Amino acid sequence: MSGITSSTALWYASRATGIVCLVLLTAVMVLGIMVNRQGRLPGLPRFAVTGLHRNLSLLAVGFLAIHVVTAIADPFVTIGLAGVVVPLASPYRSLWIGLGAVSLDLMLALIVTSLARARIGRRLWRTVHWLAYAAWPVALAHSIGSSGDLQSGPLLALAVGCTLAVAAAAGWRAAGAARAVPRARRSPQFSPARQVPDDRSQRQPDDRGQPAPRPLACAVPPAAAG
Repeated sequence: MSGITSSTALWYASRATGIVCLVLLTAVMVLGIMVNRQGRLPGLPRFAVTGLHRNLSLLAVGFLAIHVVTAIADPFVTIGLAGVVVPLASPYRSLWIGLGAVSLDLMLALIVTSLARARIGRRLWRTVHWLAYAAWPVALAHSIGSSGDLQSGPLLALAVGCTLAVAAAAGWRAAGAARAVPRARRSPQFSPARQVPDDRSQRQPDDRGQPAPRPLACAVPPAAAG
């Protein structure tokens, strides 16, 4: 910590918050992949999963805001306000900072649509929410390309660990989907109602000479149908 001075504090703050933000976004990504359609995780109730996802997302947004502000204020690089939200507008490492701008724009779209969810409808919100799956790999590429610290040493191992965590979550979800039996292939609990042929000639007449009434059709379990 003795190497940190007033002139380098913003540089360290920008990179430190960027790394923390990457870890938090990875946790949000893994959680979003592993949650099933009912919003649950194995061993956790739905309200706990919802609270965990919300808190991790809020933390990620907070660290992202600090990361962006300190990157703009850092005197060692020239990014500018436009470079933060407009891809390729930054004179400093245009490609990698541009990827960061794309990731930020996607996350801003998620935040805005989440706040306006009641007005825009669930279908549009859910469509935009899928952008979260695109924001994470773009943010990872931005982190590795714009920071030499993540290209070697322990921070590179951290980036690889984040990638493996997301890949493992995706593999776990895919394996679960493959094991699930589609509804169309599931055998029904009860077979359809038996159709009794309406053939009056095969029914014995009663005492008045009229054909006996046709028995009522009923649903018969498969085991009893044989």
